[in-house]
Amino acid sequence: QVQLVESGGGLVQAGGSLRLSCTASGRTISNYAMGWFRQAPGKEREYVAQISRYGSLKYYADSVKGRFTISRDNAKNTVHLQMNSLNPEDTAVYYCNADLELRRGVPGDYWGQGTQVTVSS
Repeated sequence: QVQLVESGGGLVQAGGSLRLSCTASGRTISNYAMGWFRQAPGKEREYVAQISRYGSLKYYADSVKGRFTISRDNAKNTVHLQMNSLNPEDTAVYYCNADLELRRGVPGDYWGQGTQVTVSS
């Protein structure tokens, strides 16, 4: 079973950037498609981005396309989410997710504890 720990969240002004990281332990992440999901206060958890096991496929929600970039380093067992041009609507808890298969927009069974991202206007 894989354990996931997110880091890199924080407070940033609108227009700024943050880079989230997700570090896995227990299993090598090359066994998993990886993704990021987020949940804003009072809203349901939503899909942000996903990446295939070796990075050849990347999917993004329309709301973040062109601003966010997902990447992975299997040698370091990490996944990153580079977030640029942030706006207050991006404020949420961001969760790392792992799945044995890549299913666009659908999370797998493994979650991290989340990291808070707050964008001030």
